[in-house]
Amino acid sequence: MHAWPASEVPALPGRGRELRLHDTATGGLVTLDPGPVARIYVCGITPYDATHMGHAATYTAFDLVQRVWLDTKRQVHYVQNVTDVDDPLLVRAAETGIDWTELAERETALFREDMTALRLLPPRHYIGAVEAIPGIVPLVERLRDAGAAYELDGDIYFSVESDPDFGKVSGLDAAAMRHLSAERGGDPDRPGKKNPLDPMLWMAARDGEPSWDGGSLGAGRPGWHIECVAIALDHLGMGFDVQGGGSDLAFPHHEMGASHAQVLTGEFPYAKAYVHAGMVALHGEKMSKSKGNLVFVSKLRKDGVDPAAIRLALLAHHYRADWEWTDEVLTEAVARLGRWRAAVSRPDGPSADALVEEIRAALADDLDAPAALTAVDRWAAAQQAGGGTDTSAPGLVSRAVDALLGVAL
Repeated sequence: MHAWPASEVPALPGRGRELRLHDTATGGLVTLDPGPVARIYVCGITPYDATHMGHAATYTAFDLVQRVWLDTKRQVHYVQNVTDVDDPLLVRAAETGIDWTELAERETALFREDMTALRLLPPRHYIGAVEAIPGIVPLVERLRDAGAAYELDGDIYFSVESDPDFGKVSGLDAAAMRHLSAERGGDPDRPGKKNPLDPMLWMAARDGEPSWDGGSLGAGRPGWHIECVAIALDHLGMGFDVQGGGSDLAFPHHEMGASHAQVLTGEFPYAKAYVHAGMVALHGEKMSKSKGNLVFVSKLRKDGVDPAAIRLALLAHHYRADWEWTDEVLTEAVARLGRWRAAVSRPDGPSADALVEEIRAALADDLDAPAALTAVDRWAAAQQAGGGTDTSAPGLVSRAVDALLGVAL
């Protein structure tokens, strides 16, 4: 599966700062030291309703991570999956009468278009669940053969008790885990499971549903968590720098994925930091496909909204915050974009060297994009007021906003 084209990232003078991010597993900020190649895995979409603002906010946050690392003169090895076969996708296909493969391909293509428009840097590897199946099957077999998985009516489940570090990602107690498991795709009440929290690794073939040859597992399809583990281990290996996604993935998805990998390899941790973006609401409720309260990037683009304004609307909120999308949020972003473009279109202005460092410092401090935007606002206001005669400043500001914030002026 192919990703989307990369926009050019301008080079800036000097070197960026080391990145500190909030790690869900420790509950605090950690300073990352990735080495010359930073490794990041961000969980991708299930392609049946792309791309709403919740998606866009999450992927914009991890785009900032890439940009901060690139500014430190590192390479970035970014991997993202597409869950192109899963229960929600099959349900939506049945509801609409569209073949599930056609639906997945259509929505994935739309997602690529939206990511391109928003100028998000693409992953080096963009892998679909279906194409990952040949690598998933051996991992499930290894877990089963090691006694870390068991069969139940043809389905294969992972035993969470096989991982002594299970629970260290989310830090939740058993009751909270069980509640969220039921809410987020698990089946804690299924009779016969050794532990209610045990997640499915391989689902035996069901009538009327797609299935693949699973070797000794029998025909079927993979569970959600093992999909990402197979892709991440194949392309990044253990101990990669950041596991990213929305906050609703901390449990069960990232918790289960970590346990799968740790049992498979005998190593800890799966990722050095687990970083989670907040949820975006609309009309007082979390924006979600199941509720249908969605604002789509493609719809805004079709209505003539500049993608740069959409991106600024997202960046106006700290990535870990839960916030609400409103017309006012977009209106303010459009106005900000206009002020910035007017400022950099002038022939001179106040020196921008300090501004570049201020943007760098804000983003290095747990991706404080709102502070970075405020810094650019101050420079633009001073420039519009006629302060400064530095003819290189507008160009430097334009390049810095592009390189670090991903906004083309």
